[in-house]
Amino acid sequence: MIMSRIEARSPEDTETTGDLVGLLLDGLPAEAVLTDSDVTAAYANDMASFCPAGTPAVVVLPRTTEQVQHVMRTATALRVPVVPQGARTGLSGAANASDGCVVLSLTKMDRILEINPVDRIAVVEPGVINAALSRAVGEHGLYYPPDPSSWEMCTIGGNIGTASGGLCCVKYGVTAEYVLGLDVVLADGRLMSTGRRTAKGVAGYDLTRLFVGSEGSLGIVVRAVLGLRPKPPEQLVLAAEFSSAAAACDAVCRIMEGGHVPSLLELMDRTTVKAVNDLAQMGLPESTEALLLAAFDTTAPAADLAAVGALCEAAGATEVVPADDAAESELLLQARRLSLTALEAVKGVTMIDDVCVPRSRLAEMLEGVDRIAEKYRLTIGVVAHAGDGNTHPTVCFDAADPDESRRARESFDEIMALGLELGGTITGEHGVGVLKKEWLAREIGPVGLEMQRAVKQAFDPLGILNPGKLF
Repeated sequence: MIMSRIEARSPEDTETTGDLVGLLLDGLPAEAVLTDSDVTAAYANDMASFCPAGTPAVVVLPRTTEQVQHVMRTATALRVPVVPQGARTGLSGAANASDGCVVLSLTKMDRILEINPVDRIAVVEPGVINAALSRAVGEHGLYYPPDPSSWEMCTIGGNIGTASGGLCCVKYGVTAEYVLGLDVVLADGRLMSTGRRTAKGVAGYDLTRLFVGSEGSLGIVVRAVLGLRPKPPEQLVLAAEFSSAAAACDAVCRIMEGGHVPSLLELMDRTTVKAVNDLAQMGLPESTEALLLAAFDTTAPAADLAAVGALCEAAGATEVVPADDAAESELLLQARRLSLTALEAVKGVTMIDDVCVPRSRLAEMLEGVDRIAEKYRLTIGVVAHAGDGNTHPTVCFDAADPDESRRARESFDEIMALGLELGGTITGEHGVGVLKKEWLAREIGPVGLEMQRAVKQAFDPLGILNPGKLF
């Protein structure tokens, strides 16, 4: 519906492309406008499997808000679609190009404009790398909690666009909870500010939250005011081995029901543990059916680990290993950090699902994924942010085998259906993009879909911002 309101430009439409490039160069330096097809092809897609990508007409790399405004005014005048991008580490196809579009890469807008320890805020441009911000605020005794697995590569703008999560969400929450205000360039080039710098504020509709997770479909974020926290103590980690995934999930329920607030609570199933052993020879017992990692960054983490260790033993843990210091904690976390790399090594290609279910139904989710893997004769490993029920079933397959690729896609869909059946959601932190458009409609229903399209129409009446994504 959105695409029908604009004229998609074909890559062969050289007259239109020439006009577009010429107009873009009126307000951008030559080095910021890329037209070489070998170069622009590198910007065509993010890291998602099974997501089609088009051929961009041009890639632009602005450095200022004014340059972004010029790009959007030009695109509006010519009715050309614009696809905003960060580091392209996303897993839903939300940053994939459409044919004849302007790819608007914001990676050059990478300045940290302010760090304020009194107000506990940072003001940043969208191209700032997550890890760079974390290190910068750490020098002031502060902490920016959202930590996606790709934090060394992903950008704050991309994190905002997809409402990213991370390992620490069980205690500290997701990106949306730290975005206080935004400067956004709208589809027609106007600049709008949302939100606040203050600790509290309820003036008008919360448009800031509306943009978080909108995947570049409502406007271009060019500046963000982010909330910070005091830097916590170094965390200590505990590893608990279980003879069944159900026992590990029971331990998760006991920990959360007991009122504990771990800074990290992660689960790896037997398939993932075996893949990590095969890749890195970490010496994890082959009999391990599930590995649970818990961490605390409190003032007395050893006592917290002891209490959680006792709950794990009560749930049936076969071995509980608490770390004595930060170095040993980091060693215990290495297996979790290697999980996705190890699963990718199984067949060469993975399709990572992102289904979030109520914690109380986590065991049913893992049992269901096992059944789906058996049904489709596939290797599917599960790593999970167990503390918030966010599972990442990871389908391993050979992309060169058409039948196996078909089965991978079908299993992926069945996993999402299982998540909805268990009262969950199709995405906890990766977003909808291209990959899950059909499933978004199923989750929110026809009335919800109608209202979301109405919001899109209000902000982007020509439908030029990231068309074909979300719905």
